[in-house]
Amino acid sequence: MDAQKIFEALLTPEGLADPYPLYGALHEIGDTIAANGVVLVPGFEVASAVLRNPLFRVADAATFDEIWPGWRDHPAMSADSILSLNQPEHGRIRSLISRAFTQRRVAALEPAIADMTTRLLDDIADRGAGGATVEFMHDFAFLLPVTVICELMGIPAADREGFRPLARALVATLEPMSTGEQWRAADVATVQLSEYFTALVADRRAGPRDDLVSALTQINDAQDGRLSDNELLDNLTLLLVARFETTANLLANGLRIVMSEPAFGDAVTAGESGVAAFVDEVLRYDSPVQVTSRRAGETSEVDGLRVAPGQEVILMLGAANRDPHRFTEPDTFNPSRPDAGVLSFGAGAHFCIGSALARLEASVAFPQILGRFPKLAAADEPVRKNGLVLRGYESLPVVVA
Repeated sequence: MDAQKIFEALLTPEGLADPYPLYGALHEIGDTIAANGVVLVPGFEVASAVLRNPLFRVADAATFDEIWPGWRDHPAMSADSILSLNQPEHGRIRSLISRAFTQRRVAALEPAIADMTTRLLDDIADRGAGGATVEFMHDFAFLLPVTVICELMGIPAADREGFRPLARALVATLEPMSTGEQWRAADVATVQLSEYFTALVADRRAGPRDDLVSALTQINDAQDGRLSDNELLDNLTLLLVARFETTANLLANGLRIVMSEPAFGDAVTAGESGVAAFVDEVLRYDSPVQVTSRRAGETSEVDGLRVAPGQEVILMLGAANRDPHRFTEPDTFNPSRPDAGVLSFGAGAHFCIGSALARLEASVAFPQILGRFPKLAAADEPVRKNGLVLRGYESLPVVVA
């Protein structure tokens, strides 16, 4: 099977359910592969180098104008979030947001995260008493990261439950198979979130608090060019929506591994396997983000392969994390492996701004879950999300007693 057919197979239901054999087939072809006008990069070292190379850029407004002239008709196509900005705009806005995610500030959240985890698990224990089925995605995996980011941003508790369907509508457009119906739903969700944050910003403008929305609103009010109105709203939306998916996927993917091989969970609860190493291995073995892309800003080379200006380079993070040239026995889950480094959060200028917080949440959550529910097991077959870019579960039913 050639690279083009392998990539097409990745988009089938079977490929989406288990892409890893297909990644292995790509590794047999090479670290860098030309296929149908794009460049596929399944190799770890090459993907890492591209992500760190400023000559390779994310798709921004100029790119959208070229490849999709009608994009401005879709509110969901944000051109002012750090996800779709290159330098210098990206660095300017990222530096403002990153103040909320410093190492010290994230570390200070650990007691609050532990308390939130305990309260959510108390609810799960009540709901799952007597062997009743508990939906892990809804009752924990989404709630923990969303509660944390909402506390950090200053979003009232009463408003949080309604965000999940809006977030799901938005992230659906990240997938290459997005339909017209999904784009319409995403546009509606974007407008609703923009209206919500417009009202919340007005509230914080009238009465500032010690939260991220207040801090960014004050910067916006300074009108010194650091943060425009659209940039403020688009990045507040991004911060909220991103937390629904990536950390939720990390928690669910890790729990599924433990349910398949309980010995890994036993090692964490017994202290035989460090929780940080366990979390890193979950990120490597079944990455919540599988694919990202860059475009050459000028004629460049990737691993000796010429890349024309504007040509897309698809960085296959899930494949890179199982590169046999980087990792010994890459298809084996091994929290004790000596191999270091994963690309699950990207690298370079666009390295995930919330990566430390995601790792902390998972490192707090897994020991509590596994210690609290030693008999936790699958209640039914889980339902995988139908996505190539984001890998996780729609549903993960469990029993806890």
